[in-house]
Amino acid sequence: MEFSAEQIAGIILGEIEGNPEVKVNGLAKIEEGSEGKLSFLSNPKYEEHIYKTGSSICIVNNSFVPSKALPDTLTLIKVEDAYSCFAQLLEFYDQMRRKEPAIEQPSYIAQTATVGEELYLGAFGYIGENAKIGNNVKIYPHVYIGDNVTIGDNTILYSGVKIYHDTEIGKDCILHAGVVVGSDGFGFAPDESGNYKKIPQIGNVIIEDDVEIGANCTIDRATMGSTIIRKGVKLDNLVQIAHNVEVGESTVMAAQVGVAGSAKIGKYVMIGGQAGIAGHLSIADKTKIVAQSGIPSTVKKEETLMGSPGIPMDDFKKSYFGFRKLPYILKKLQELENNMKSLIKE
Repeated sequence: MEFSAEQIAGIILGEIEGNPEVKVNGLAKIEEGSEGKLSFLSNPKYEEHIYKTGSSICIVNNSFVPSKALPDTLTLIKVEDAYSCFAQLLEFYDQMRRKEPAIEQPSYIAQTATVGEELYLGAFGYIGENAKIGNNVKIYPHVYIGDNVTIGDNTILYSGVKIYHDTEIGKDCILHAGVVVGSDGFGFAPDESGNYKKIPQIGNVIIEDDVEIGANCTIDRATMGSTIIRKGVKLDNLVQIAHNVEVGESTVMAAQVGVAGSAKIGKYVMIGGQAGIAGHLSIADKTKIVAQSGIPSTVKKEETLMGSPGIPMDDFKKSYFGFRKLPYILKKLQELENNMKSLIKE
């Protein structure tokens, strides 16, 4: 689909400098622009790229004044905030790509299930008994939705998502490809002979509104009760949430974070990639955990933690400075020991 500079300026309330009829059919970074592409310039650090970009249209701040000649083929659209306006267009572009309501075949909807208006159900999709699907839900091909699952309005489930029975998912959520919600928690108990016997996992998972879950994340059902992902949580790809965990409102986790069973993560917590959270602990609101850190015990107040076990970041940096000097210290210690031996011999 093509849009003219005039149409784009109308959407973002911008002022055109150049050809209002020039058209674009895609988006590109300014340094990678080509004919028919729309770019933006917000950070002055990248200004040099605008003088050689191949893009047809570029969104710039009202304050932008060229310091040299712009390409003849480039049309500018000036706005108050180029970054936010480009983000607005990205959202508009994303909406344009979303599926129109349809039920593709082959697919299956149980007779006892209820589905809302404007449903898109892709081929090989499955909706189980007594499931309740809200309005304007998008379910891409090869998605499995188990019995008694509830999904709120405007939620998107991308291809390959698996939702086990009794799961509750709120409104305006996005689950990317390969997400598994509600699989059994890791619950086993050794018997008298030392073999492990499975403990039935009879709880569920509750995901509140406006949650986004990255590709191939796994969220385990509770042993009893619920594993809970609160409103506004954002999980990157390959995050593991164990049974009976509670993740507080607007907390974010980068890729490959692992949270062990029954941990309670506070609100507005930020967790870097590959961090590990031990089970049965609590983490205070607004805590920040640096990538690859390990948290073995409860965090009682807001702070930034680093290392394994995680300690306050400033303390970690001081400790690491000492650790890096250990080879030098050991060398000096060996020299001192040799000198003492020589003195004793004399």
